[in-house]
Amino acid sequence: MGDENTVIVKNKKVLVIIPAFNEQHSLPKVIAGIRRFPGVDVVVVNDGSKDATSAVARIAGAEVIDLPFNLGIGGAVQTGYLFAYKKNYDVAVQVDADGQHDPGDLMDIIGPVLQGEADLVVGSRYVAETGYKTPLARKLGMVIFSSVVSLINGQSLKDTTSGYRAVGRRVIEFFTENYPTDYPEVEALVLLKKNGFTIREVPVKMAAREHGKSSITPLKSVYYMIKVLLAVLMNMLRAPKKEA
Repeated sequence: MGDENTVIVKNKKVLVIIPAFNEQHSLPKVIAGIRRFPGVDVVVVNDGSKDATSAVARIAGAEVIDLPFNLGIGGAVQTGYLFAYKKNYDVAVQVDADGQHDPGDLMDIIGPVLQGEADLVVGSRYVAETGYKTPLARKLGMVIFSSVVSLINGQSLKDTTSGYRAVGRRVIEFFTENYPTDYPEVEALVLLKKNGFTIREVPVKMAAREHGKSSITPLKSVYYMIKVLLAVLMNMLRAPKKEA
């Protein structure tokens, strides 16, 4: 590990939040990839898993928060932000537990936050050619989300569904009380922009999940798209929220 990676987090507390539901097979490799970076802590939010997710995460060296039942991605991620806030972390990074996010891109995502260039940095598959292949049906949904969010925010955003993202202390605090439920990635971008936070995308590499399968079926994709778009439109009608 190069010295430049140590320097970028020097005197700053950085936490990687991994929401996990039945991800015992992929978690050890994900955690090992993150722990290569000195000065970066890991917390796994075990979202009511029925397998050995909690045990393998601890063995791999992560802090673990065991939720008593499945809250869903929004509740699990917000739990991580609450932990980050109470433990006074300067930067929090969301990383999926399924192995799709490359830990090698971690510093590219953290850097702009630590340097004060953005409040939220999204690891994007589409701002540069990364070789990532998106199924046609899902790609259509992503194009729709990108178009709607870019129009609302007045800023071009290519990968609105990416769960690989980093935030600074102000957003950590904001998310402790204001975080969308269900599939929150798209809605959070609108919520943050409306409340005066700055957003930036950086290119990252992503792979297909290594174990298990996505819970989002084609039918659920349609439901998800409609539900998220309605949530985004409702957010436009609400007054800006106060920071926590």
